[in-house]
Amino acid sequence: MDNKFNIKKVLLLGSGALKIGEAGEFDYSGSQALKALKEENIETVLINPNIATVQTSEGIADKVYFLPVTPDFVERVIEKERPDGIFLSFGGQTALNCGVDLYKNKILEKYNVNVLGTPVQSIIDTEDRDIFNHKLSQIDVKYINSEAVTNLENAERAANALEYPVIVRAAYALGGLGSGFANNDYELKNLVEKAFSYSPQVLVEKSLKGWKEIEYEVVRDKYDNCITVCNMENFDPLGIHTGESIVVAPSQTLSNKEYHKLREIAIKIIRHIGIVGECNVQYALDPFSEDYRVIEVNARLSRSSALASKATGYPLAFIAAKLGIGYGLHELKNSITKTTSAFFEPALDYVVCKIPRWDLTKFHGVSRSLGSSMKSVGEIMAIGRTFEEAIQKGLRMIGLGMHGFVANKNFYSENLEKSLCEPTDRRIFFLAQAFHNGYDVEKIHELTKIDKWFLYKLKNIIDLEKELSKINNFDDLSDELFRKVKMRGFSDFQITRLITKCKPEEMDNKMLETRNIRKQRGILPVVKQIDTLAGEFPAQTNYLYLTYSGEENDI
Repeated sequence: MDNKFNIKKVLLLGSGALKIGEAGEFDYSGSQALKALKEENIETVLINPNIATVQTSEGIADKVYFLPVTPDFVERVIEKERPDGIFLSFGGQTALNCGVDLYKNKILEKYNVNVLGTPVQSIIDTEDRDIFNHKLSQIDVKYINSEAVTNLENAERAANALEYPVIVRAAYALGGLGSGFANNDYELKNLVEKAFSYSPQVLVEKSLKGWKEIEYEVVRDKYDNCITVCNMENFDPLGIHTGESIVVAPSQTLSNKEYHKLREIAIKIIRHIGIVGECNVQYALDPFSEDYRVIEVNARLSRSSALASKATGYPLAFIAAKLGIGYGLHELKNSITKTTSAFFEPALDYVVCKIPRWDLTKFHGVSRSLGSSMKSVGEIMAIGRTFEEAIQKGLRMIGLGMHGFVANKNFYSENLEKSLCEPTDRRIFFLAQAFHNGYDVEKIHELTKIDKWFLYKLKNIIDLEKELSKINNFDDLSDELFRKVKMRGFSDFQITRLITKCKPEEMDNKMLETRNIRKQRGILPVVKQIDTLAGEFPAQTNYLYLTYSGEENDI
């Protein structure tokens, strides 16, 4: 494809040094952006110190500088390479902060480098909390009551004016660094002192703990065309960083009215701020009304963007790069189908579940409590036709040796109510213990504030586990129940353990017997593909998943 915008060379800022809570998740977006630019025959220069990434591999970028993403080093590269444009939105918060410094110090102006995609002023408008709140008030959009402060005295004054509990957050920080909830002046002081070590500005906000947390991935081009590509919902209520929470796409507990209301607000916001490319809008939603607050807008690709891309088959970073160099959504084709336009909103007839991975056992003395600051070191994504199938698949993949939500090794809490009230990396398994101990959905909801819809779905798994446990041989297992448990994410291992009650050393042979019986009955998985027109099946795609279905023609 010929480059019709007369852009010859582009500098892309990567995500800085790799550490827990940041950098690694932006490899996907940076790699996609570089591929999009290469397709336009644009020379690409990448600054990224992460040698263990795809984007720094040979053949992705034309030239790679393994340098820190800081204004001094970036200026030297600009002076040497003289790019026509620079992309700031594919390297996370590190790249954004660096780009804002280059803009404010007139380095970009000095070397006549154009910022591609979202203008720097729009980035500043979303990063500075006072400016951001003012922008939202101009279009009558609700935001969380907050105050940006630069010293402890003002932080205490703000917290008492807002009334405890409050959340403290370091501005311009990634992964929730330096953030947490304070219930009194003593807790506030400890948090604020920590936050100031990360940022010169600290945000003191009214806590909305217990509200739902919802995200929308939104795309806008220079012609003001907008679409929402994906919306997601946190399994855990507000108070836990999105990177620490199980996330479900599309949202499962919103009414049609709530979904469209938040979608319209998201589009209204990014048009007003002037985003070009991709961004995500995060909301707090009152579970008992349609009241909402905008938490923040990330004027960049984020870890949620990578999840949304893989969940929907819509290559957000690839499209955002094309929009950044001047294309409109109506001018681009979907990268998978090659026939449909990029100007459409994917429809998901399946459920995607993202579950974080932690390695907390490697760190002696570390708290397992989860909050507004990230501790996770990675995440998995599972796809299924039902929430039960997706969550069980996901729990098998997180590296804790679990086989799903049920039929696991003993995972026992002596103080169950405390374990349910205080979020940890193991709380999902304590939910299973609670159901086994006779807790009903109402009581678990009261302790966890997890939406009842999710709890009822987990109870479905528990009920099926009980049904299987009553059966002592496969002759008594009907095809209908066998198919049903497979559709709800039960593995052959789980089914074998629940029915045969065999010893651990006998499991391998027994599980093979279970699999053979299942195949003999014609209960087989089917391959589904995300975002493909009928009859099309591209030779190269990663957007495939195995599932079980009750439809006869799928078996």
